[in-house]
Amino acid sequence: MFASDRPLVFGHRGGAKIGPENTVLAFARGLAAGADGFECDVRLSADGVPVVIHDATLDRTTDRTGPVGALTAEALARVDATCRFQPGAPAYAATDVVGVPTLVHVLEQFPSARVIIELKDTHDALARAVAGIVAALAVEHRVCVGSFNREVLETVRAVAPTIVTSASLPEAQRTLLRSWLPFPRFGAAPYRAFQVPERSGRLRVARPAFVRQAHREGALVQVWTVDHPADVARLLGYGVDGIISDRPDLTVPARDAWVAARPGV
Repeated sequence: MFASDRPLVFGHRGGAKIGPENTVLAFARGLAAGADGFECDVRLSADGVPVVIHDATLDRTTDRTGPVGALTAEALARVDATCRFQPGAPAYAATDVVGVPTLVHVLEQFPSARVIIELKDTHDALARAVAGIVAALAVEHRVCVGSFNREVLETVRAVAPTIVTSASLPEAQRTLLRSWLPFPRFGAAPYRAFQVPERSGRLRVARPAFVRQAHREGALVQVWTVDHPADVARLLGYGVDGIISDRPDLTVPARDAWVAARPGV
């Protein structure tokens, strides 16, 4: 999963500053800008369908208000998920009106994209539903499922062990601790990737020592949210494996320039 001879760039929520986040427009624009894939957030609709939206409510990103879980997937597809978009790049200012998509629609619409699926609800129903979709569509080779919550990831790992998962927050915290202290991890890691910020408050997370520790554990490191070319070059110099960005139109060229300057990397 995500094997590559170069660091990868993922559009954060598709590319949240070049398209309305977590919509098919943002995913298409991020991929058109050269991103290798995208990260998306998933919750359950009222009828138990995994839908792609970050917040628990519709207020911030759509023309509706109230909980996402109060509407069916069909009703969510009819909201305007573009009306709140404030473009960060003038070339991407125009939008069509699209709604909140289902996870199935997104995976089928972009059949070659690598996809990081973040589970935002913290109950088993979402974990089981997403695992079932990934298996039914046979997209395990291009999907990684993540969450801050360890319990929902453990459900995915139990019901669908062929699906790659990333580290939960407590798992990432323990790896960070191991990067500071000279003791190894005991046993095989249940995760294959870390999606982490460079900093969490005053704490530096994506340091070279953390990257080395993650690699010793057999896991990739993908850092969010990185939008500036200078930051891309610095993080790639640390050895990170992926950049998750709101501006793939800027970070893809920065990644390409970094790779071009280092033949064989």
